[in-house]
Amino acid sequence: MPKVVYITLLLFVPAIFLFAQQVTPLPITDYDYTLPESNVSPIAMGAGALNLTNASDPFCAYGNPALMADNKLGSFSLSFRLTAEEDLDFYSAISVSNTLKDKQFKYFVLNTGAVSFSYQPVASVHISQFSEDGLNSEYYDYKMDKVQVSWGGRDENYPKLAAGINLKYLSGRLVYLREHKVGNSLIRDGFIDDKAKGVSGDLGITYKMGDIVYAASFYDLLSMLWWENYDSVTLQRRAAAGLGFEGTNSHYYAGIQSKLAKKPETTYHLGYGYRWNLNSGSNSSSTENSSSFDLRVGTYSHDFYGADNINFTLGAGYYYRNFHFDFSLNSTGMKLADSDYLFSISAGI
Repeated sequence: MPKVVYITLLLFVPAIFLFAQQVTPLPITDYDYTLPESNVSPIAMGAGALNLTNASDPFCAYGNPALMADNKLGSFSLSFRLTAEEDLDFYSAISVSNTLKDKQFKYFVLNTGAVSFSYQPVASVHISQFSEDGLNSEYYDYKMDKVQVSWGGRDENYPKLAAGINLKYLSGRLVYLREHKVGNSLIRDGFIDDKAKGVSGDLGITYKMGDIVYAASFYDLLSMLWWENYDSVTLQRRAAAGLGFEGTNSHYYAGIQSKLAKKPETTYHLGYGYRWNLNSGSNSSSTENSSSFDLRVGTYSHDFYGADNINFTLGAGYYYRNFHFDFSLNSTGMKLADSDYLFSISAGI
């Protein structure tokens, strides 16, 4: 056999072997973690699921880091999620990258003046499913955690204007297995065990004119998520803008949130909150050395067309000195049985 034939075989045999191997595609196509229903704060959720202007919320940096410029005290807060089980098929569930467990710790934040440190499990999906005939099975376990540092401040020359930034570090892992049964044996069709690391950043601003606060926030403006064995990806960028009116005891909120660089998916948010001071003989609305009760209502939707396309929110909070307890309900189409509940506990330090 001519020498050139040997050389040709040496070149093409490894290539043929590589092409013969089937690479299981990554079953995640969307990295969108800043959806309105994913808000971590029951204070924000109860008043329409978007907080851009309320600096008294201990979770405010999640919605707008510029609000940290008005935080003078220290506190730590925890929020928890409780929701009805969703009846999703396998491929619908894995296509939503920010799916969370039905009962789950949601957020931890430590506020220290204008700086805060937080931890959030942004995704936690676990699915194990067999086909109706029992011959095929799929296993999917995906988790993504986020650690965040937030800062907000203002220039003395422009006291009405404040700005802030969130710096995020993400770490996750995906385990995916697909098998089918032949006789008494299981044949593996695809397997993934891969890890990801990423960074991202948010930017927020507020501008106060009298009792009205105007605000805007940009989420995951610069981001990158690196998989060990797959192409790197970016997180879905979003932007939000709104205003808030702060009276003595009443608070009104309005805002919009939308995607950037992709097909817009805009939601419109409205909220209202009222605070009762429970200290007799005092008209102060401050909760630092008193007790008070808050009630919040809100709504958000893509188009407000039909009850099934509208989310209604309700929230309440009880404050005693530096201890806060808040609760919220998020219901689509007023279906209370399918509502999403958030609880939080906060303590000053």
